[in-house]
Amino acid sequence: MPKKKRSAHPATTDEQLTPPEVPEVQEVTVKTPDLVIISAEENKKARWYVVHTYSGHENRVAEAIKQRAETLNLVEKIVSILIPTQEKIQIRRGQRKTVAEKIFPGYLLIQMELTDDSWLAVRTTAGVTGFVGVGNKPTPLPRHEIDAIKQFMTQSAPSFKADFAEGEAVRIVDGPFNDFLGTVNSIDEEKGKVDVLVNIFGRETPVQLDFLQIKKV
Repeated sequence: MPKKKRSAHPATTDEQLTPPEVPEVQEVTVKTPDLVIISAEENKKARWYVVHTYSGHENRVAEAIKQRAETLNLVEKIVSILIPTQEKIQIRRGQRKTVAEKIFPGYLLIQMELTDDSWLAVRTTAGVTGFVGVGNKPTPLPRHEIDAIKQFMTQSAPSFKADFAEGEAVRIVDGPFNDFLGTVNSIDEEKGKVDVLVNIFGRETPVQLDFLQIKKV
């Protein structure tokens, strides 16, 4: 019996050690594209809108919207979906990994021509809880906000340190959100990062910045 256990144990251990690593590797290296292209055709009437969904379900909902647009022959009106992410360095179980962290958890940006049928197709997709706007009318995002978000996605955040307090009003002085006003929401002194609440989509949205990217108002 001891020999049997000893000879079988290493093989079992190897098999048991491998599975826990799989989800971790997938989390880091396998991700749904940030931009889901639905139609390659240009639609000059299409604007960018913000769709609210459940946090953690953004990729699944984006794929569901794409399939719905194709099924309902609305690919000319529902053009693309953007899931804003930024690459971050993460240390887990002694390993350094690059992960794509969602900048606005629970939100999708959708480029579409707003009509009754396109609105209904998106709004009734499973996982979509609504559009951001006034009442039932979605509000298109200004061009400069979309450009800032896309730029922020490609920006590698430096690490510096400064003295700010939570709840303090600040101005962003560097990066795609330059000159935006905001409020310090939280501070991570170990990483040299600060979360600032910035008015985007007509509401306060947290944006992670380096300490040298903000100044006291």
